[in-house]
Amino acid sequence: MNPITLLVTIVFGVIGALLFVSGFFLPGIGFGVLAVLTLFSLKMANNWERFVILRAGKLSSVKGPGLFVIIPVIDAITAVIDERIQTTQFNAEQALTRDTVPVNVDAVIFWHVHDAQRAALNITNYREAIDRVAQTSLREMIGASHLSALLAERKAADELLRAEIAQKTAEWGISVNSVEIRDVAIPVGLQDAMSRQAQAEREKEARVILGSAEAAIAAKFVEAARTYAGEPAALHLRAMNIIYETTKERGATILIPTSMVDSMSVALPAAMLAQKDLGGKS
Repeated sequence: MNPITLLVTIVFGVIGALLFVSGFFLPGIGFGVLAVLTLFSLKMANNWERFVILRAGKLSSVKGPGLFVIIPVIDAITAVIDERIQTTQFNAEQALTRDTVPVNVDAVIFWHVHDAQRAALNITNYREAIDRVAQTSLREMIGASHLSALLAERKAADELLRAEIAQKTAEWGISVNSVEIRDVAIPVGLQDAMSRQAQAEREKEARVILGSAEAAIAAKFVEAARTYAGEPAALHLRAMNIIYETTKERGATILIPTSMVDSMSVALPAAMLAQKDLGGKS
């Protein structure tokens, strides 16, 4: 009973009692009857509630929100519908995907009643029906999807499931706001196999990248060799630079081949240039 109905009933009852005690029997009895009628006829619906009222077994009206009056005995409130957004959790255990992989899927659906009359008259228990429809639709969606798509395309699966459930519940006056798949659990053995596959793919990519880098380095070496072949002085400077870089470490013993020491001779580049000029003249 809502507090407004209770307050009005008490006021009428007190007035009737005072009148009856004061000797005004008929007015006192009248206020007493009015108090009883108020108790059974004055109703209040909250902002999110809708009262479905039957009059002599037939639909009379849908009331709410606010105060309203019904006729006692003749009118009956058959259902009080909550139109706020509701959540229902559901799952599918050991459901087979299209590629015959058993998975356990947990999901949650957000829905609300947009037509209280349909929700009250078209189905016995719309909350239980939503749970059953959600589970059935989830299993159908899993059976029509590959495991890879179910894992990688979660948003698409959510939208597909939402549309399927919304189509089945529309005639009950229920709107489906969204469906979210929270978890997809696969067998442990399959998890190990997928982990090894992913590791193999990463190693393959790493080897491809390493091979591409080696090819680029080899191309640079070829280009450098052509440059040094035409410029002996540049080769001489490069050899000296290599030796300088290796002698930066203090306290280190460095063994240098005799051929590298000979390449540092100042006369070597001049001789190579002279030989190149003689070859050009001949």
